[in-house]
Amino acid sequence: MAWIPGGTFWMGSEDFYPEERPVHQVTVDGFWMDSHQVTVAEFRRFVKDTGHVTTAEIAPDPAQYPGADPALLVPGSLVFTPTAGPVPLDDYTRWWSFTPGADWRHPEGPGSNVGGRERHPVTHVSWFDARAYAEWAGKDLPTEAEWEFAARGGLDRQPFVWGEEHEPGGRPGGNVWQGQFPWENLLADGFAGTSPVGHFRPNGYELSDMAGNVWEWTTDYFTADHSEGGKNVAPTSSCCIPTNPRVETARVENPDEPYARRVIKGGSHLCAPNYCLRYRPSARQGDTEETSTCHIGFRCIIRP
Repeated sequence: MAWIPGGTFWMGSEDFYPEERPVHQVTVDGFWMDSHQVTVAEFRRFVKDTGHVTTAEIAPDPAQYPGADPALLVPGSLVFTPTAGPVPLDDYTRWWSFTPGADWRHPEGPGSNVGGRERHPVTHVSWFDARAYAEWAGKDLPTEAEWEFAARGGLDRQPFVWGEEHEPGGRPGGNVWQGQFPWENLLADGFAGTSPVGHFRPNGYELSDMAGNVWEWTTDYFTADHSEGGKNVAPTSSCCIPTNPRVETARVENPDEPYARRVIKGGSHLCAPNYCLRYRPSARQGDTEETSTCHIGFRCIIRP
């Protein structure tokens, strides 16, 4: 873990997506943070020790999803498949599919495995899975403010983890999409999917992959913006976080609904400038707690 000194910083951005506004000052206390995203090997030790079964490995309760297609109420998770050529970007079902049998051990679905990816970030983990791991490890998940402060690495009000340039020195600063999403991946960073943690240069706090590789869960409920008193509801559409065939509303607004939306940060290997420029410290998305995909993971913190 790396020590993140406390301090005051400007959170959010006025230059990109509406949910990042308004920019406002936030103060956080110091804390320790995992220097990299939780890996497949680390998560495997947790499962072996506790017998934990992830959300993706459990069939949803039909009573919680009235009217849902029974074919989707089976164990599984969301898997990305690139398209054969350019497609309209207003329909994520062209490249995302709910895949029965996909989970953290089988990231592409039945027949796939994580052999050789022990040092890659674990994926297909829900917020519940991340929280369970954190509790087992004697840690916690970060708040959105803690995560963003840490991601900036001391570079306050800069658009990227590494500073002002989109690609420092003309090279990708993290594992993100190069080319035209969702069909043309130029692989300038060397990876079509996840990459081993720590492969790219860390930020000023010695944290790796704070931009790209996989999105990371936080503890905070998602709000449509940073305004005080903003409603805890998601935007009407989400550029790069697909929707599981499950509930999408926030518990704080709808107490009878089983799942709330939590903030995820950092972007992933599927974020591209032509579609989702969200591998930035201020970028944020909301996803329901039970959601799992091939590009969401997490890291933990310890507060003194």
